[in-house]
Amino acid sequence: MSQQYVATDSRSGLQVAVTAEFPEDPADRVRIARTSTLFTRLMATILGTAEEQERRARFRAVETQLEIAEALISGDQARVRELIRASLQQMGISEEQLAEAEREIRERLAELGKDVPEGALWNLLGEDDAEGPDEDADPDGPQGEEPPGGPAG
Repeated sequence: MSQQYVATDSRSGLQVAVTAEFPEDPADRVRIARTSTLFTRLMATILGTAEEQERRARFRAVETQLEIAEALISGDQARVRELIRASLQQMGISEEQLAEAEREIRERLAELGKDVPEGALWNLLGEDDAEGPDEDADPDGPQGEEPPGGPAG
C-alpha cells in the first residue's frame, strides 16, 4: 500500500507530495522527509523569483544539478561528464580555460606530492582528444580503493 509524505513551504504555502512504498527503516523515512522538504523550499524560492529570466535560469541550474545527481547515483559517468561540460560551457568557460585549470590543479597536486597523469583531470570532463593514462593501466584504478564519491552503481 502506498504511503504519502507532504512537504509544505511555510513562506509560500507551496506543497509537494511524495507517494510511494516507503522503506520501513526510520532513517530512510527521515531522509525522504528531509529531501522532500528541501525540494519544496527550493521550488518555492525559485517560484518566488519575480524576474522571469532569472527564474528560468534558476530552474535550469536546479534541473542540471538534479540530472548530475541522478547520473552519479546511477553510475553513468559519461552522462556526468557530459552534463558538467555543458554546465561549464553555459557559464562561458572555454575549452582553453578548462585545460588551464587542469594544468594548475596538476601543479598544485604535484606540490603536495601527488602525481596526476597528463589529461587525467581533463578526461573527467570527457575530453576524448586529451592524452590520458596509459592504455594498459587498470581502468578501475588501484585495487581496494573506491573511486572519488564512493562506489558506483
